[in-house]
Amino acid sequence: MTAGLRGRARSLLACPKSMTYGPCGGVNPDGSCEVHADPCVFLDRPLPVPVEDPANAPRLPPTAAAGEIGEILARRPLIMTGFPARPLTAEDISRVADVLAPNTDAALSGDAATSRTQFPPSYRGHLMTAAGVRAWIGVNTRDRNRVALEGELAALRDAGVAGVHCVTGDHTDTGDRPDAAPVFDLESTTLLPRAQEAGLVASFAESPCAPPRESRGVRVAHKQRAGGRMCLTQYCGGVEDVAAFVEACRRAGATVPVLPGVPAIVDEDGAALLASFHAASLPPGYAQRLRGARDMRAEGVRLAIEYGSALLEVPGVAGVVVAGGARRGDEIAYAGSLATIARELGGGS
Repeated sequence: MTAGLRGRARSLLACPKSMTYGPCGGVNPDGSCEVHADPCVFLDRPLPVPVEDPANAPRLPPTAAAGEIGEILARRPLIMTGFPARPLTAEDISRVADVLAPNTDAALSGDAATSRTQFPPSYRGHLMTAAGVRAWIGVNTRDRNRVALEGELAALRDAGVAGVHCVTGDHTDTGDRPDAAPVFDLESTTLLPRAQEAGLVASFAESPCAPPRESRGVRVAHKQRAGGRMCLTQYCGGVEDVAAFVEACRRAGATVPVLPGVPAIVDEDGAALLASFHAASLPPGYAQRLRGARDMRAEGVRLAIEYGSALLEVPGVAGVVVAGGARRGDEIAYAGSLATIARELGGGS
């Protein structure tokens, strides 16, 4: 066994995701791993692990959509939404895009735990871009090795997407495909420089409420050093909690735009999906107001606008990501709710 393989074997034994630059966002509030009840292996290590500067590879010019995102950020907050199309349903892409495109600045399409089997990222990016929406495509390292991931990045660049969201991804033991073998040849921190080399603007995730909280701001600075250009956060409590996280990022030297998540919950299915997210924390009173409302959809829209507006007043917040989930079959109506929220927050202007 070569030294590299021996090192990888040790990593596999240490972390279910073979991570070097953990902890991921799947650490539960009690410190346990998302895969099993044992503590996250990174909680007993000095954190965060230093990141080497990416190689000075030739830089390609940004895509036209990425340039438009930069222009928006230069004049006002960026308003991004989710993209609630049914998986493996191409006709939904144009239908959802028709609803969202006039109201949102970009649409994020990732992979929820309940829809692991879907079109590859590059094909979704192609369909969304062709439908007239600025596509921000999630790419995870759970399902593909580095060769396949580099091919996806090249295809996303060719499709003209606005950006890519580089995440390690949930383990296959969670969600609806536990029969699939996890790959984790790379992780978010090692995918970011590859996206940068492919000429893509890359964002990354951070979970401010996941242990160890004190290391999360420094991890943002390290991911920026690895090639990340935007931080999209998991839902992380009240406005003051978001402000504290942004301040922690700045103290650590991070200068990337931070876009906190705004939960858009319009029905019980969406509430259940959000409850399944690791280390997600709603603002105080959010769930109570939703469940006490006569019209959950209308209240969910009101709450998201109220919370999102308050977040945009926080120094250092460069925009928001309005997303969540809804019951199957309600995707177009849910896209309408996202569009309303985005428009009220200033998106599409």
